Formats: sequence, structure tokens, C-alpha cells
Amino acid sequence: MGLEHVRLAGIVVAGLFAAYGFYKYRSGGWRRLDLLIALAISLAVAVVSIVPRIGDVFLNLFDLENRAFGLLVASTLVLFALFLYLLNQVRENSLRTGKLVGAIAVRQYREDFYNAEKDGRKKLFVIVPAYNEAGSLRQVLATLPEEVSGHRVDVVVVDDGSSDGTEEVARGAGYPVAVHIMNRGQGDALRTGFEIAALERADIVVNFDADGQYRADELDRLMQPIIDDEADYVHGSRFMGYYEEAGSVRHAGVVFFSWLISILSGQRITDCTNGFRAIRGSLVGKMELREKSFSATELILEGLRNGMRLKEVPVSMDRRMEGESKKPKRLRYPLGVLRVMIQTWLR
Repeated sequence: MGLEHVRLAGIVVAGLFAAYGFYKYRSGGWRRLDLLIALAISLAVAVVSIVPRIGDVFLNLFDLENRAFGLLVASTLVLFALFLYLLNQVRENSLRTGKLVGAIAVRQYREDFYNAEKDGRKKLFVIVPAYNEAGSLRQVLATLPEEVSGHRVDVVVVDDGSSDGTEEVARGAGYPVAVHIMNRGQGDALRTGFEIAALERADIVVNFDADGQYRADELDRLMQPIIDDEADYVHGSRFMGYYEEAGSVRHAGVVFFSWLISILSGQRITDCTNGFRAIRGSLVGKMELREKSFSATELILEGLRNGMRLKEVPVSMDRRMEGESKKPKRLRYPLGVLRVMIQTWLR
């Protein structure tokens, strides 16, 4: 095949790709940005096919001697940019899926459990995310009191796509359940819980894990700074209180990430991955939550970004009652925490 045939083939490919882009855009499958990227690539292919010497620009730019190699370098950079774009598209699609799953759960909760009549008492709304926690959930729920510091305690279990009967255990114990039709991660479960808390007009919202690591008798300690108007976001710290796994590798990792988030946020944080927290109910809707996992650091940074007064209080963290931790194994967990921390800080 001669050079002229190669150039003609490049022009034809460029034209077909541009036509495909217009077709996808007109049919609603692509957004405008997708079309612009397709047209830019088509134009680049067409220009290189018509004027091959355009590759000399890359020779000078990268101080290369071979034109083909220069075009290869440029193509690699373009492909890397497209890869990053596709990663962002995947994240956006995941976020939309999470919102849809959450909306279905909230709608079902409204139909099954919501009561517009209020008794006038202040409300502490406890969100219990649960994924395959049937073994410990009933015992954990039994520890929650009916009232704390003058606040009526309302509870919702967010069943995050469990397959072990978690929903049935919660309903059997007499507690409302919001059910995700698929497993989405603790971050999405919390986001669903926050939407329900806003619907219920909670005065204070608390996150309480279903694995038995937190103690219900410390709820008043967590709430008090909000009641006294000293804070809007109260974060539990195992290192200020009691930690059953003190001295472990995980301990060292949490200390490192707490040091890092303290630098990024400008506020001293001693236990950034602790999920035992209380937030003023009127402010939970202000946080832009995107992460479906590793959400603890996102919540802290979003709270501070929205001007919430943050305070840490000592709490206890015991070993989970049953089963294994749902946290990713090995390096996936620390890398995930680091990714969420940096991405949230860069928003």
C-alpha cells in the first residue's frame, strides 16, 4: 500500500469517526463534550493524513529526530488524556447510579415508614448502614436507647444490598429500613440516611455502625457539643478514648492519615477514619458527598468546607461482634483513603 493510499485511508477513517460522533450526539447517546472530543480527534487524524509534515512540530517540541516517533509520542499523550476522561465518565456514571439507588430507597421508606405528624420533641436520628450484618444487627439495635439528652431517638437501618437477611432482622426488631437494591458502599448508604434524616427534620444526626464497634452509652457525649452550640460536627476519636486494637498496623495508618488531613484542613484531627459522628441536622444537606466508599475523610473535609465547627470527643472502638470487616484488603484501603482525601480537598 502506497503512501497516498495510507493518507486516503486516514481521511476516510476521520470522516467516518466524525459522522459516528454526530449520529451518537443526535440520538442522545453522547453529550456535547463527547461530540467535541470526537471531532477534535477526527480533525487531528485528517490533518496528519493530509499534511504529514505536521509531525515536524512534535519533533521540535520533544527534540526528536524521527517524525513517526514524534507522532507516536503525541498519540500516547492524547490516549492518556482520553483515559483520564473515561475514568471521570465512569465516576460520573457511578455517582448517577448511586443517586438513583438512593432515591428508590428513600421513596420506599417514605411509603412504608414516614409519618408527617410530629410530637414536638427534639429528635436524634441514628443512621445504621448495614451490609450483610444480620449476625450482629439485632444485638446492636437493642443497645440504642429511646431517648438521649432530651432528644427522642429515631433509627433507620440502611440495608446496602445485603444478601444475608439483614433487612428481615431489622424489620423483625421493629426498626424502619431503607433498602438499596444493589450494594453501593457505606458512603452511598450514609447519603441515603442523610436524605431520610432531612425528610424527618432531625435536629441531630448520628452515624452508628452495625458491627458493634461503637457504644450507645456514648451518644450523649457525642451530642453534647451540638446541644451546647459549641460545634456543628462532632467527631469521635478512639485515640482520645479507648481503642481495642491499639498498636496495630491499622493504628499506625490512621495516625498517618489523620496527620495528613490535619495539614490539608488546617485543623487538628486525631482520628480521621472514625465513623462515629454527630452532625447538626439542618446542615447535613449542605455537604456534597460523592464517594461510595472511604467516606469518613470526605465528610470531614466537606463539613469544614461548609463552615461547620468541628470538635473531637473521646469515644471507644471495640472489635466487631461477628464476621469480618468489609474494608478492602491490603493496600486497597489506604490507597482508597488517600485518593478520597486528595480528590475531596481538590474540589
